[in-house]
Amino acid sequence: MDNKHTFTGKKIDPPNIFPNMSISELISFYGSTGFNARRLSEAANMFKKMIETDATTCLTISGAMTPIGLGKSISTLIEKGFIDWIITTGANAYHDLHFAYGLPVRQGHFDVDDDVLYSQQIVRIYDVYIKEVETLQHQDDLIQDTIRNMGKKKVDSMKDFSTSDLSYRLGEDACYHSSFPDKSFMVSAFKNEVPVYIPSITDSSIGMNMIPLLYESALPPINLLSDISESAAILWKSKISAGIELGGGVPKNFFQQTGPTLYQILKIKEGGHDYVIQLTDARPDTGGLSGATIQEGKSWGKIKTSHSGNVIVYGDSSVYFPLLCSYVLSECKPRKPKKLYHMKDKFVKEMKKNYLKKKQQ
Repeated sequence: MDNKHTFTGKKIDPPNIFPNMSISELISFYGSTGFNARRLSEAANMFKKMIETDATTCLTISGAMTPIGLGKSISTLIEKGFIDWIITTGANAYHDLHFAYGLPVRQGHFDVDDDVLYSQQIVRIYDVYIKEVETLQHQDDLIQDTIRNMGKKKVDSMKDFSTSDLSYRLGEDACYHSSFPDKSFMVSAFKNEVPVYIPSITDSSIGMNMIPLLYESALPPINLLSDISESAAILWKSKISAGIELGGGVPKNFFQQTGPTLYQILKIKEGGHDYVIQLTDARPDTGGLSGATIQEGKSWGKIKTSHSGNVIVYGDSSVYFPLLCSYVLSECKPRKPKKLYHMKDKFVKEMKKNYLKKKQQ
């Protein structure tokens, strides 16, 4: 940053392109150029640094990433120990489970008559088709059964459930009762004790499926405030904290608000996240959350500094994310999983004790 206003940057020497380039060679090629190619190279190297410094790393998922099949890429990162916790839209968690249960999702077309698709009970996500009866209704039944069983297992001494507890149960059921558990990141999260938060759960089919249980008085006590407490506690206990944001929206902000929760509200830890990578196609000048720059978050205490440790790559996550995955899988050795799911309640108790002690002083 000290020399950004000087003519001392790396000389651009047109790089060579050649057949059968490895992903590492391609990322190096990008790093020798400019614009978003260079940003992608910076993001790839920052992701590598997150792994090598053993940063506690969160993946946030917005946009329809799992319906196009990227859930298995996320699973691979989890299994290598590269992702420690996840914040996702409910839709991505919901559609991810289709693949575990072998429910059909097909390539379709984006230039169609949606009235015709509706008459054929086909729902569309741009150029992806899903059958209402064969897939969605079957998935709805499975989710309702999982949530209903959670309510039956509830004991008086147990705390309220967070959405990470619900995700854990959904992953557990798919792990033991689905035909293709290896195709679901929700299953990988369960097996590797990676907590998955769904803060906008009511804005999804998972939330919609809770309505019958609400009417039947069979809904377990899910407390969304527990999500805030647990996620803040993860940052509180992290020596180095990092995030990879696919798109923006609620998952992005929920991850970043952990800093202000500790700093502005609980007043127990100043700082924020050390590294943040965002892949987005949203503009910053409209004031929308998806386009809000990472640097802007410094004014809220969401990141350690606006001067380093963050990069935004403008473009399509469905293109850039697989490249980042392939790069770190090529460059980094697997690391020991942190298994935060069974640590989070302990973290919350310690954080609560610390807060109350400081409040009394």
